[in-house]
Amino acid sequence: MALATIAIIGRPNVGKSTLFNRILRRQLAVTDPTPGVTRDRNYAVAEWGGRSFLLVDTGGLVPQSDDEMQKHITAQSELAIAEADRIVFLVDCQIGIHPTDEELAAMLQKSGRKVLVAANKADGDAGDLDAAEFANLGLGEPLAVSATAGRRIGDLLDWIIDGLPESILAPADEIAVAVIGRPNVGKSSFVNKLLDTDRHIVTDIPGTTRDSVDSRIKAFGKTFVFIDTAGLRRKARIRENIEFYTTLRTIKSINRADVVCLLFDASLPPAVQDFKIAEYAAESGKGLVFLVNKWDLVEKDEATAGQYVHWLEQKARTFAYVPVVFISALTGQRVHKVFDFIQTVAAERTKHIKTQELTETIMADIQALPPPAVKGKYIKIPYVAQAENPPPTFVFFCNYPKLIREPYERYITNRLRERFGFIGVPIRVRFRKKGKDQQ
Repeated sequence: MALATIAIIGRPNVGKSTLFNRILRRQLAVTDPTPGVTRDRNYAVAEWGGRSFLLVDTGGLVPQSDDEMQKHITAQSELAIAEADRIVFLVDCQIGIHPTDEELAAMLQKSGRKVLVAANKADGDAGDLDAAEFANLGLGEPLAVSATAGRRIGDLLDWIIDGLPESILAPADEIAVAVIGRPNVGKSSFVNKLLDTDRHIVTDIPGTTRDSVDSRIKAFGKTFVFIDTAGLRRKARIRENIEFYTTLRTIKSINRADVVCLLFDASLPPAVQDFKIAEYAAESGKGLVFLVNKWDLVEKDEATAGQYVHWLEQKARTFAYVPVVFISALTGQRVHKVFDFIQTVAAERTKHIKTQELTETIMADIQALPPPAVKGKYIKIPYVAQAENPPPTFVFFCNYPKLIREPYERYITNRLRERFGFIGVPIRVRFRKKGKDQQ
Protein backbone atom coordinates (compact mmCIF):
# COMPACT_ATOMS: atom_id res chain seq x y z
CA MET A 1 0.00 0.00 0.00
CA ALA A 2 1.50 3.30 -1.10
CA LEU A 3 1.03 6.08 1.43
CA ALA A 4 1.29 9.81 0.86
CA THR A 5 4.41 11.29 2.48
CA ILE A 6 4.13 14.37 4.70
CA ALA A 7 7.44 16.00 5.66
CA ILE A 8 7.95 18.39 8.56
CA ILE A 9 10.82 20.73 7.72
CA GLY A 10 12.30 23.74 9.45
CA ARG A 11 15.45 24.99 11.07
CA PRO A 12 16.68 23.46 14.37
CA ASN A 13 14.77 23.98 17.62
CA VAL A 14 11.45 25.13 16.13
CA GLY A 15 9.67 22.06 17.57
CA LYS A 16 9.62 19.58 14.68
CA SER A 17 9.99 16.50 16.88
CA THR A 18 7.43 17.80 19.37
CA LEU A 19 4.94 18.26 16.54
CA PHE A 20 5.85 14.80 15.20
CA ASN A 21 5.06 13.23 18.57
CA ARG A 22 1.90 15.29 18.98
CA ILE A 23 0.52 14.08 15.64
CA LEU A 24 1.38 10.47 16.48
CA ARG A 25 -0.11 10.88 19.98
CA ARG A 26 2.82 8.97 21.46
CA GLN A 27 6.42 9.61 22.44
CA LEU A 28 8.45 8.32 19.50
CA ALA A 29 11.01 10.92 18.47
CA VAL A 30 13.51 12.17 21.04
CA THR A 31 12.83 15.78 22.02
CA ASP A 32 15.27 18.08 23.76
CA PRO A 33 15.81 21.85 23.89
CA THR A 34 19.27 21.35 22.35
CA PRO A 35 19.07 22.23 18.63
CA GLY A 36 19.32 19.25 16.30
CA VAL A 37 18.87 16.56 18.92
CA THR A 38 16.76 14.32 16.67
CA ARG A 39 18.91 11.26 16.10
CA ASP A 40 16.59 8.31 15.72
CA ARG A 41 13.16 7.05 14.63
CA ASN A 42 11.97 10.06 12.65
CA TYR A 43 9.35 8.38 10.49
CA ALA A 44 6.03 6.69 11.27
CA VAL A 45 2.60 6.02 9.84
CA ALA A 46 0.07 8.49 11.25
CA GLU A 47 -3.71 8.53 10.96
CA TRP A 48 -6.34 11.23 11.03
CA GLY A 49 -9.95 11.20 9.95
CA GLY A 50 -9.68 7.61 8.76
CA ARG A 51 -6.76 8.43 6.43
CA SER A 52 -3.21 7.15 6.89
CA PHE A 53 -0.01 8.84 5.75
CA LEU A 54 3.75 8.54 6.27
CA LEU A 55 4.97 11.34 8.54
CA VAL A 56 8.66 12.33 8.37
CA ASP A 57 10.53 14.53 10.81
CA THR A 58 13.66 15.92 9.15
CA GLY A 59 15.57 16.68 12.35
CA GLY A 60 18.45 14.41 11.41
CA LEU A 61 22.03 15.53 11.29
CA VAL A 62 24.03 17.68 13.66
CA PRO A 63 27.33 18.68 12.01
CA GLN A 64 30.06 20.25 14.11
CA SER A 65 30.14 23.86 12.93
CA ASP A 66 27.40 26.40 12.36
CA ASP A 67 28.35 26.68 8.69
CA GLU A 68 28.18 22.92 8.27
CA MET A 69 24.84 22.81 10.07
CA GLN A 70 23.40 25.36 7.65
CA LYS A 71 24.65 23.33 4.69
CA HIS A 72 23.18 20.09 5.98
CA ILE A 73 19.83 21.68 6.91
CA THR A 74 19.52 22.95 3.35
CA ALA A 75 20.58 19.67 1.74
CA GLN A 76 18.36 17.50 3.90
CA SER A 77 15.39 19.80 3.38
CA GLU A 78 15.88 19.59 -0.38
CA LEU A 79 15.74 15.81 -0.19
CA ALA A 80 12.65 15.87 2.01
CA ILE A 81 10.90 18.28 -0.35
CA ALA A 82 11.75 16.05 -3.32
CA GLU A 83 10.25 12.99 -1.64
CA ALA A 84 7.19 14.54 0.06
CA ASP A 85 3.69 14.91 -1.30
CA ARG A 86 3.00 17.74 1.15
CA ILE A 87 5.15 19.90 3.41
CA VAL A 88 4.54 21.29 6.89
CA PHE A 89 7.01 24.17 7.15
CA LEU A 90 7.46 24.78 10.87
CA VAL A 91 8.65 28.16 12.13
CA ASP A 92 8.98 29.74 15.57
CA CYS A 93 6.57 32.64 16.08
CA GLN A 94 8.35 33.67 19.30
CA ILE A 95 11.60 34.28 17.38
CA GLY A 96 10.15 35.66 14.16
CA ILE A 97 11.46 35.24 10.63
CA HIS A 98 15.01 33.87 10.59
CA PRO A 99 17.34 33.99 7.54
CA THR A 100 17.16 30.18 7.35
CA ASP A 101 13.36 30.44 7.20
CA GLU A 102 13.69 32.73 4.20
CA GLU A 103 16.09 30.35 2.46
CA LEU A 104 13.80 27.36 3.04
CA ALA A 105 10.78 29.38 1.90
CA ALA A 106 12.55 30.18 -1.39
CA MET A 107 13.20 26.46 -1.91
CA LEU A 108 9.56 25.64 -1.21
CA GLN A 109 8.29 28.28 -3.63
CA LYS A 110 10.27 26.64 -6.42
CA SER A 111 9.25 23.09 -5.49
CA GLY A 112 5.64 23.21 -6.59
CA ARG A 113 4.67 21.22 -3.48
CA LYS A 114 1.63 22.02 -1.37
CA VAL A 115 2.95 23.82 1.73
CA LEU A 116 1.49 24.89 5.05
CA VAL A 117 3.44 27.38 7.16
CA ALA A 118 2.81 26.33 10.76
CA ALA A 119 3.89 29.03 13.22
CA ASN A 120 4.73 27.05 16.35
CA LYS A 121 4.84 28.13 20.00
CA ALA A 122 1.71 30.28 19.56
CA ASP A 123 0.22 29.64 22.99
CA GLY A 124 -2.41 32.37 22.96
CA ASP A 125 -3.84 35.41 21.18
CA ALA A 126 -0.47 37.16 21.25
CA GLY A 127 0.99 34.20 19.40
CA ASP A 128 -1.66 34.57 16.70
CA LEU A 129 -0.51 38.14 16.10
CA ASP A 130 3.14 37.07 15.99
CA ALA A 131 2.32 34.31 13.50
CA ALA A 132 0.88 36.78 10.99
CA GLU A 133 4.42 38.00 10.24
CA PHE A 134 5.17 34.73 8.41
CA ALA A 135 2.76 35.62 5.60
CA ASN A 136 5.75 37.65 4.32
CA LEU A 137 7.45 34.36 3.37
CA GLY A 138 5.13 34.19 0.36
CA LEU A 139 3.69 30.73 1.12
CA GLY A 140 0.18 31.73 2.05
CA GLU A 141 -1.58 32.38 5.33
CA PRO A 142 0.31 30.82 8.27
CA LEU A 143 -1.48 28.66 10.82
CA ALA A 144 -0.64 29.52 14.44
CA VAL A 145 -0.18 26.30 16.43
CA SER A 146 1.34 25.00 19.64
CA ALA A 147 2.82 21.53 19.35
CA THR A 148 3.41 21.43 23.11
CA ALA A 149 -0.14 22.37 24.09
CA GLY A 150 -1.85 20.74 21.10
CA ARG A 151 -3.37 24.04 19.98
CA ARG A 152 -4.89 23.87 16.46
CA ILE A 153 -3.17 20.57 15.68
CA GLY A 154 -6.53 19.29 14.48
CA ASP A 155 -6.69 22.12 11.94
CA LEU A 156 -3.18 21.23 10.76
CA LEU A 157 -4.17 17.58 10.33
CA ASP A 158 -7.33 18.55 8.46
CA TRP A 159 -5.10 20.45 6.01
CA ILE A 160 -2.85 17.38 5.62
CA ILE A 161 -5.64 14.98 4.67
CA ASP A 162 -7.75 17.44 2.64
CA GLY A 163 -7.83 16.03 -0.88
CA LEU A 164 -5.11 13.50 -0.08
CA PRO A 165 -5.12 10.74 -2.74
CA GLU A 166 -6.42 7.34 -1.71
CA SER A 167 -3.83 4.72 -0.78
CA ILE A 168 -2.96 2.50 -3.73
CA LEU A 169 -3.52 -1.22 -3.17
CA ALA A 170 -1.61 -3.82 -5.18
CA PRO A 171 -3.64 -6.22 -7.38
CA ALA A 172 -4.78 -9.39 -5.61
CA ASP A 173 -2.54 -11.62 -7.74
CA GLU A 174 0.60 -9.62 -6.93
CA ILE A 175 2.90 -9.99 -3.93
CA ALA A 176 4.95 -6.86 -3.29
CA VAL A 177 8.33 -7.63 -1.69
CA ALA A 178 10.66 -5.02 -0.21
CA VAL A 179 14.31 -6.10 -0.24
CA ILE A 180 16.10 -4.21 2.52
CA GLY A 181 19.33 -4.29 4.49
CA ARG A 182 22.52 -2.41 5.25
CA PRO A 183 24.84 -1.21 2.44
CA ASN A 184 26.83 -3.89 0.63
CA VAL A 185 24.84 -6.75 2.11
CA GLY A 186 23.99 -7.98 -1.39
CA LYS A 187 20.47 -6.73 -2.08
CA SER A 188 21.00 -5.94 -5.75
CA SER A 189 22.96 -9.17 -6.31
CA PHE A 190 20.09 -11.10 -4.74
CA VAL A 191 17.44 -9.50 -6.96
CA ASN A 192 19.69 -9.89 -10.03
CA LYS A 193 20.02 -13.61 -9.33
CA LEU A 194 16.25 -13.92 -9.09
CA LEU A 195 15.88 -12.04 -12.35
CA ASP A 196 18.81 -13.86 -14.00
CA THR A 197 19.88 -10.47 -15.29
CA ASP A 198 22.10 -7.55 -14.31
CA ARG A 199 19.32 -5.01 -14.21
CA HIS A 200 20.71 -3.43 -11.04
CA ILE A 201 24.18 -1.94 -10.67
CA VAL A 202 26.31 -4.15 -8.40
CA THR A 203 29.73 -3.06 -7.13
CA ASP A 204 31.85 -3.62 -4.04
CA ILE A 205 31.33 0.00 -2.98
CA PRO A 206 28.77 0.26 -0.14
CA GLY A 207 25.76 2.39 -0.94
CA THR A 208 25.88 2.13 -4.75
CA THR A 209 22.11 1.73 -4.99
CA ARG A 210 20.56 5.14 -4.39
CA ASP A 211 16.97 4.50 -5.42
CA SER A 212 14.16 1.94 -5.35
CA VAL A 213 13.54 0.00 -8.55
CA ASP A 214 10.55 -2.34 -9.06
CA SER A 215 11.22 -5.67 -10.78
CA ARG A 216 8.32 -7.97 -11.71
CA ILE A 217 8.78 -11.73 -11.81
CA LYS A 218 5.97 -14.12 -12.79
CA ALA A 219 6.21 -17.50 -11.07
CA PHE A 220 3.91 -20.06 -9.44
CA GLY A 221 0.83 -18.31 -10.84
CA LYS A 222 1.72 -15.08 -9.06
CA THR A 223 3.45 -11.85 -9.93
CA PHE A 224 6.21 -10.98 -7.46
CA VAL A 225 7.08 -7.29 -7.40
CA PHE A 226 10.56 -6.88 -5.90
CA ILE A 227 11.41 -3.43 -4.60
CA ASP A 228 15.20 -3.16 -4.41
CA THR A 229 15.95 -0.37 -1.95
CA ALA A 230 18.97 1.72 -1.11
CA GLY A 231 21.01 0.45 1.83
CA LEU A 232 20.52 1.28 5.48
CA ARG A 233 23.27 2.66 7.67
CA ARG A 234 23.29 3.25 11.41
CA LYS A 235 21.99 6.75 12.06
CA ALA A 236 24.90 7.64 14.34
CA ARG A 237 27.29 7.04 11.41
CA ILE A 238 25.34 8.93 8.79
CA ARG A 239 27.43 11.73 7.34
CA GLU A 240 26.03 12.09 3.83
CA ASN A 241 22.63 13.72 3.51
CA ILE A 242 21.89 11.13 0.84
CA GLU A 243 21.55 8.59 3.67
CA PHE A 244 18.50 10.46 4.96
CA TYR A 245 17.05 10.07 1.49
CA THR A 246 17.81 6.34 1.23
CA THR A 247 16.39 5.60 4.68
CA LEU A 248 13.19 7.41 3.75
CA ARG A 249 12.98 5.47 0.49
CA THR A 250 13.41 2.23 2.43
CA ILE A 251 10.54 3.14 4.76
CA LYS A 252 8.35 4.04 1.79
CA SER A 253 9.21 0.70 0.16
CA ILE A 254 8.21 -1.17 3.32
CA ASN A 255 4.87 0.65 3.31
CA ARG A 256 4.26 -0.55 -0.26
CA ALA A 257 5.19 -4.16 0.51
CA ASP A 258 3.27 -7.23 1.60
CA VAL A 259 6.43 -9.08 2.60
CA VAL A 260 9.80 -7.63 3.67
CA CYS A 261 13.01 -9.59 2.99
CA LEU A 262 15.68 -8.34 5.39
CA LEU A 263 19.18 -9.33 4.28
CA PHE A 264 22.02 -10.00 6.72
CA ASP A 265 25.68 -10.47 5.88
CA ALA A 266 26.67 -13.90 7.24
CA SER A 267 30.18 -12.63 7.97
CA LEU A 268 28.96 -9.79 10.17
CA PRO A 269 26.83 -9.70 13.33
CA PRO A 270 23.33 -8.22 12.96
CA ALA A 271 23.20 -4.53 13.89
CA VAL A 272 20.68 -2.67 16.01
CA GLN A 273 19.53 -0.82 12.89
CA ASP A 274 18.60 -4.15 11.26
CA PHE A 275 16.16 -4.91 14.03
CA LYS A 276 14.83 -1.38 14.21
CA ILE A 277 13.80 -1.60 10.58
CA ALA A 278 12.33 -5.05 11.26
CA GLU A 279 10.35 -3.52 14.13
CA TYR A 280 9.00 -0.87 11.79
CA ALA A 281 7.96 -3.55 9.29
CA ALA A 282 6.21 -5.54 12.03
CA GLU A 283 4.48 -2.43 13.41
CA SER A 284 3.27 -1.76 9.88
CA GLY A 285 1.76 -5.24 9.68
CA LYS A 286 4.16 -6.59 7.06
CA GLY A 287 5.33 -10.17 6.66
CA LEU A 288 9.03 -10.80 7.31
CA VAL A 289 11.67 -13.18 5.99
CA PHE A 290 15.29 -13.02 7.21
CA LEU A 291 17.85 -13.85 4.49
CA VAL A 292 21.40 -14.59 5.63
CA ASN A 293 23.46 -13.82 2.53
CA LYS A 294 27.08 -14.73 1.66
CA TRP A 295 26.61 -18.09 3.35
CA ASP A 296 29.12 -19.59 0.88
CA LEU A 297 31.89 -17.54 2.51
CA VAL A 298 31.30 -18.87 6.04
CA GLU A 299 33.29 -21.82 7.39
CA LYS A 300 30.66 -24.13 8.80
CA ASP A 301 29.64 -27.59 9.93
CA GLU A 302 26.24 -29.25 10.34
CA ALA A 303 25.41 -27.16 13.41
CA THR A 304 26.44 -23.75 12.09
CA ALA A 305 23.04 -22.74 10.63
CA GLY A 306 21.23 -23.69 13.84
CA GLN A 307 23.72 -21.69 15.87
CA TYR A 308 23.19 -18.64 13.66
CA VAL A 309 19.39 -18.92 13.99
CA HIS A 310 19.77 -19.25 17.75
CA TRP A 311 22.00 -16.18 17.77
CA LEU A 312 19.41 -14.19 15.80
CA GLU A 313 16.69 -15.27 18.21
CA GLN A 314 18.83 -14.28 21.20
CA LYS A 315 19.46 -10.85 19.68
CA ALA A 316 15.82 -10.31 18.77
CA ARG A 317 13.52 -12.63 20.70
CA THR A 318 10.42 -10.88 19.39
CA PHE A 319 11.26 -12.13 15.88
CA ALA A 320 11.43 -15.84 16.69
CA TYR A 321 8.41 -16.31 14.39
CA VAL A 322 10.34 -15.07 11.34
CA PRO A 323 11.75 -17.76 9.00
CA VAL A 324 15.50 -17.62 8.34
CA VAL A 325 16.91 -18.67 4.94
CA PHE A 326 20.65 -19.09 4.30
CA ILE A 327 21.51 -17.99 0.77
CA SER A 328 24.32 -16.95 -1.51
CA ALA A 329 23.39 -14.31 -4.05
CA LEU A 330 26.77 -14.93 -5.70
CA THR A 331 26.38 -18.68 -6.32
CA GLY A 332 22.57 -18.78 -6.33
CA GLN A 333 22.50 -21.18 -3.37
CA ARG A 334 18.86 -21.47 -2.15
CA VAL A 335 17.99 -18.11 -3.75
CA HIS A 336 14.98 -19.51 -5.60
CA LYS A 337 13.75 -21.20 -2.39
CA VAL A 338 13.01 -17.67 -1.22
CA PHE A 339 9.93 -17.70 -3.49
CA ASP A 340 8.45 -20.51 -1.35
CA PHE A 341 8.99 -18.58 1.86
CA ILE A 342 7.57 -15.36 0.42
CA GLN A 343 4.45 -17.18 -0.77
CA THR A 344 4.03 -18.88 2.60
CA VAL A 345 4.39 -15.65 4.56
CA ALA A 346 2.08 -13.75 2.19
CA ALA A 347 -0.59 -16.45 2.61
CA GLU A 348 -0.16 -16.48 6.40
CA ARG A 349 -0.59 -12.71 6.45
CA THR A 350 -4.09 -13.00 4.95
CA LYS A 351 -5.13 -16.24 6.67
CA HIS A 352 -8.49 -16.11 8.42
CA ILE A 353 -9.52 -18.44 11.24
CA LYS A 354 -13.23 -19.22 11.62
CA THR A 355 -14.84 -18.02 14.82
CA GLN A 356 -15.95 -21.55 15.76
CA GLU A 357 -12.41 -22.88 15.42
CA LEU A 358 -11.07 -19.98 17.48
CA THR A 359 -13.64 -20.61 20.18
CA GLU A 360 -12.83 -24.32 20.38
CA THR A 361 -9.09 -23.74 20.70
CA ILE A 362 -8.07 -20.37 22.13
CA MET A 363 -11.04 -20.15 24.48
CA ALA A 364 -9.95 -23.49 25.93
CA ASP A 365 -6.50 -22.00 26.57
CA ILE A 366 -8.10 -18.98 28.25
CA GLN A 367 -10.24 -21.22 30.49
CA ALA A 368 -7.14 -23.23 31.40
CA LEU A 369 -5.25 -20.04 32.30
CA PRO A 370 -7.60 -17.04 32.73
CA PRO A 371 -6.19 -13.54 33.13
CA PRO A 372 -5.25 -12.73 36.72
CA ALA A 373 -7.63 -10.66 38.81
CA VAL A 374 -6.70 -7.02 39.40
CA LYS A 375 -7.69 -5.37 42.69
CA GLY A 376 -10.42 -7.94 43.26
CA LYS A 377 -11.83 -7.62 39.75
CA TYR A 378 -12.10 -10.90 37.85
CA ILE A 379 -11.64 -10.64 34.10
CA LYS A 380 -13.92 -12.77 31.93
CA ILE A 381 -13.34 -13.27 28.21
CA PRO A 382 -16.45 -14.90 26.73
CA TYR A 383 -15.88 -14.27 23.03
CA VAL A 384 -13.16 -13.86 20.40
CA ALA A 385 -13.24 -13.10 16.66
CA GLN A 386 -10.69 -12.34 13.99
CA ALA A 387 -10.95 -8.83 12.57
CA GLU A 388 -10.29 -7.70 9.03
CA ASN A 389 -7.01 -8.81 7.42
CA PRO A 390 -4.16 -8.07 7.11
CA PRO A 391 -2.26 -8.46 9.38
CA PRO A 392 -3.98 -11.12 11.53
CA THR A 393 -5.86 -9.21 14.23
CA PHE A 394 -7.86 -10.89 16.99
CA VAL A 395 -10.41 -9.09 19.11
CA PHE A 396 -11.14 -10.53 22.57
CA PHE A 397 -14.28 -9.17 24.21
CA CYS A 398 -14.15 -8.96 27.98
CA ASN A 399 -15.58 -7.10 30.96
CA TYR A 400 -12.40 -5.19 31.92
CA PRO A 401 -10.24 -4.72 28.80
CA LYS A 402 -8.07 -2.04 30.40
CA LEU A 403 -6.96 -4.47 33.12
CA ILE A 404 -5.33 -6.92 30.70
CA ARG A 405 -1.58 -6.75 31.17
CA GLU A 406 1.20 -7.27 28.61
CA PRO A 407 2.32 -10.73 29.91
CA TYR A 408 -1.17 -12.11 29.36
CA GLU A 409 -1.38 -10.54 25.91
CA ARG A 410 1.93 -12.25 25.15
CA TYR A 411 0.48 -15.56 26.41
CA ILE A 412 -2.50 -15.21 24.05
CA THR A 413 -0.23 -14.33 21.12
CA ASN A 414 1.96 -17.39 21.78
CA ARG A 415 -1.10 -19.66 21.95
CA LEU A 416 -2.36 -18.27 18.63
CA ARG A 417 0.98 -19.04 17.01
CA GLU A 418 1.11 -22.55 18.49
CA ARG A 419 -2.41 -23.31 17.28
CA PHE A 420 -2.45 -21.62 13.87
CA GLY A 421 1.11 -20.82 12.82
CA PHE A 422 1.16 -17.35 11.26
CA ILE A 423 4.75 -17.89 10.15
CA GLY A 424 6.60 -14.64 9.47
CA VAL A 425 3.72 -12.29 10.26
CA PRO A 426 2.97 -10.08 13.26
CA ILE A 427 -0.17 -10.89 15.25
CA ARG A 428 -2.23 -8.10 16.75
CA VAL A 429 -4.31 -8.82 19.84
CA ARG A 430 -6.99 -6.36 20.97
CA PHE A 431 -9.20 -6.43 24.06
CA ARG A 432 -12.54 -4.64 23.94
CA LYS A 433 -15.67 -4.30 26.02
CA LYS A 434 -18.68 -5.46 24.09
CA GLY A 435 -21.62 -3.09 23.72
CA LYS A 436 -22.06 0.62 24.23
CA ASP A 437 -19.54 0.91 27.07
CA GLN A 438 -16.45 0.08 25.03
CA GLN A 439 -13.18 0.91 26.74
